[in-house]
Amino acid sequence: MKGEELVSSQASPALGPYCHGRKFGDMIITSGQIPLTKDGEYVFEVKEATKLVLSNLLSIVEAGDGCKETVARVNVYLKSWDDFPLMNEAYAEFFGDYKPTRACVQVAGLAGNVPLEADMIAFAGN
Repeated sequence: MKGEELVSSQASPALGPYCHGRKFGDMIITSGQIPLTKDGEYVFEVKEATKLVLSNLLSIVEAGDGCKETVARVNVYLKSWDDFPLMNEAYAEFFGDYKPTRACVQVAGLAGNVPLEADMIAFAGN
């Protein structure tokens, strides 16, 4: 089973041999997104970077007929734990009262030397 390839015109273009996401039945799995605008500009301020990444990811979920309330899991990869409070604040603002499961880890480095990357697992439907 290949799954349906998902592409969002809202998200930054894929920079390698991968797609934005795949849908297998009702399950939506995204590729990691870094804070890169559609115009190819990196965003380094942590709160703005978090908002951009989550918005890009949600647009991919929506391309698979999901929505914010069908996001089951978010994985966040931080370049520095010092950025956790600002990322967490932007994350809480983005999701509001809805709280998907989450993992958050510090990594050695990210493409473009950006402060974070994230991916999502969601489901189609409401």
